[in-house]
Amino acid sequence: MGSPIVVMGVSGSGKSTVGAALAQRKRVPFADADDFHPPANIAKMTAGEPLNDDDRYPWLEAIGEWLGARCTDGGVMSCSALKHKYRDQIRRHCPGVIFLHLAGSPEVIGKRQASRPGHFMPASLLASQFETLEPLTSDEHGVTIDVDQDIDSIIESYLAQTDSRATEQENS
Repeated sequence: MGSPIVVMGVSGSGKSTVGAALAQRKRVPFADADDFHPPANIAKMTAGEPLNDDDRYPWLEAIGEWLGARCTDGGVMSCSALKHKYRDQIRRHCPGVIFLHLAGSPEVIGKRQASRPGHFMPASLLASQFETLEPLTSDEHGVTIDVDQDIDSIIESYLAQTDSRATEQENS
């Protein structure tokens, strides 16, 4: 089956849509990190207040536990995972987790986010998400893919990149 995957990025990047499609393609469970937020976090975001690290800690622990239970059988979680230290917290539960960073310009993401009525993350918080975002570093297991393409292309690109890396690791 393989390692679990976290589809990460700022709000509006398509994490849930791509994550659900990728999980279906890989025939593994899917979860959306938004469903793991305690009510206090949702209330804060709905009021337009960004979460702080104290707010995020128990949320990231719950996400890490879900992924940790799927370290060998696989699974896909959509989660912003904007900072390296948040990804480290998740990795403590499952060191082999792979990150798929859905990257895009503020303009592209802003347009996508504007088309999502009823979501609890107001568009006004998008700028703070871009300020917080720390892209994947060379010591992190994952790939970055541009969101300005269709879902199937994103998934095909991800699978091609991770399959070629797995082959390189097996041959080294």
